[in-house]
Amino acid sequence: MAHVLRLNGIIGFATDAALAEPLHRLEHAGAVEYLVLDREDTLRHRVRARTDHGTECAIALARDQHLADGSVLVLEPARAIVVRMREESWLALAPRDAAAALELGYHAGNLHWRVRFAGERLLVAREGPVQAYLDRLAPLIAAGKVRPADE
Repeated sequence: MAHVLRLNGIIGFATDAALAEPLHRLEHAGAVEYLVLDREDTLRHRVRARTDHGTECAIALARDQHLADGSVLVLEPARAIVVRMREESWLALAPRDAAAALELGYHAGNLHWRVRFAGERLLVAREGPVQAYLDRLAPLIAAGKVRPADE
């Protein structure tokens, strides 16, 4: 059975001044392992994942700690383990006019979708298949009020 590294807390963040020099040194030595996680994983307090070097990690955090991009989980003289966030995918939606934009915003809010704005487009964080989002917006799309758009 492979060894599982049990981690019970976050040491700090890669941006912390006290951690920057040791992490920089380890990075040059190829001794920084990255644990690439989805956003959903950072919301959990118990995560099991494998680093890019193959180290299996079982993370159990206290309720007041949350994983984020740059969380340093291990910092030893010979290695470090740092969390990296997987890039999120966004669905771009273009409303026909201001009234359609309000209606789209209303629906996105009621559905509790995470959004951001890009000019006249609404970007919705994809946390499932694109078709599931389009199905929820089918009446707006069918009426020509909203259309999927390229970012």
